Amino acid sequence: MESITIKVDDDLAREIDLAMKPYYSTKTEFIREAIRDKIKMIRKDEAIDKLNSFFGKSKVKTSKSEERNIRDQVSKRFAKDFGIELE
Repeated sequence: MESITIKVDDDLAREIDLAMKPYYSTKTEFIREAIRDKIKMIRKDEAIDKLNSFFGKSKVKTSKSEERNIRDQVSKRFAKDFGIELE
């Protein structure tokens, strides 16, 4: 395991202490989890950006009414699969 040393100002150190108390036993554990969460968020944002790069590239255009019909069909299918009754 690699050791990393960081310095934070007193105000941030106090905020870390307050935020970690009910959930984490050490600052190290709290900071590790914060870093993991940040990495997940970065990866998610990158995936969304990549997905968005494909938006609008379809050669087939769908009308608003066709989109609405497709959404209705998908909703009914999910409702049926999950045992939900739609009105």
